[in-house]
Amino acid sequence: KKQVMSKDLQKKVTVKVWNDTVANLTLMALGSSAPEILLSIIELVGADFYSGSLGASTIVGSAAFNLLGITAVCIAALPDGELKQIKDQKVFAITGTFSIFAYLWMLVILVAFSEEMVE
Repeated sequence: KKQVMSKDLQKKVTVKVWNDTVANLTLMALGSSAPEILLSIIELVGADFYSGSLGASTIVGSAAFNLLGITAVCIAALPDGELKQIKDQKVFAITGTFSIFAYLWMLVILVAFSEEMVE
């Protein structure tokens, strides 16, 4: 939060600096992907900046698990008869759409453009 001078009221008012949804999604992304990213960086530095066997596949696999596994646990953890709903469905829809696009794009790259180059 930040205090700014209001032109209409001629006094200081408090305004939000961060969007709560963006802040929560960023924290969740960093928290769930940090171990894989650090592991990949350690491997890269240790191999004189040549990609190793873990590399990007560790990060992509972790992201897929986070998207599907964490969603499944959240659904399964609800007690019987209790219903929940997503508060801001636009953010969920955008996140889901771009995640699916990223996996489809990766599939196209692996199958069409780098055939027999990636094991």
